[in-house]
Amino acid sequence: MNNIQEKLFALRDETYAEMQRSIVPNIEKDSIIGVRIPAIRQLAKELSEHEASEFLSRLPHRYYDENILHAALICRIKSFDKALCETERFLSYIDNWAVCDALSPAAFKKSPEPLLPKIREWMGSGMPYTVRFGIGMLMRYFLDERFSPEYLLEVAKIRSDEYYVKMMQAWFMATALAKQYDETLKILKARELDPWVHNKSIQKARESFRVPLEHKNYLNTLKI
Repeated sequence: MNNIQEKLFALRDETYAEMQRSIVPNIEKDSIIGVRIPAIRQLAKELSEHEASEFLSRLPHRYYDENILHAALICRIKSFDKALCETERFLSYIDNWAVCDALSPAAFKKSPEPLLPKIREWMGSGMPYTVRFGIGMLMRYFLDERFSPEYLLEVAKIRSDEYYVKMMQAWFMATALAKQYDETLKILKARELDPWVHNKSIQKARESFRVPLEHKNYLNTLKI
């Protein structure tokens, strides 16, 4: 057991581990140590620059919690180029939705425009969690002032049998219905989406506090 693994096991919470094993079902149960996210973020802060760099260079990891820590360390990188480089190195090792969604580098937030070509690469990669990550980044940074209707079509055309890809498509579309209702409505009315994603998008929008009641009522008539 290496030093980082020892630190993680010292923070273990077995109750939390059991919960994680139930909500992240597609990985080995023994790979989940059970460290709560705030504790992992604190550990990421406490690691020296050398420790963090050495840990980031060590892939693949054995434990789920190591992957969460890896994501947390990338999130702390200040340089856009370095954060992008480390993200690209890490993406192919992600094998579950929780690690995927934990990866949201702060360096991307200030000026995400250069990220757009990479987002398109990720969405077209065919690797489920890389696709999910790409959709997530498009949702986070390109549904407000940087929005373009073409982004809706790019997400709509993705076809995948992977549950966690389809769920992210639905999450994207539901968020778009809250932020860019008229343009997103065109996608639904034209039935551009996979039928399951279409209906799940409507469901998630109708569950959202950000979508007005009159919109929810109309969306309900568009189910297929």
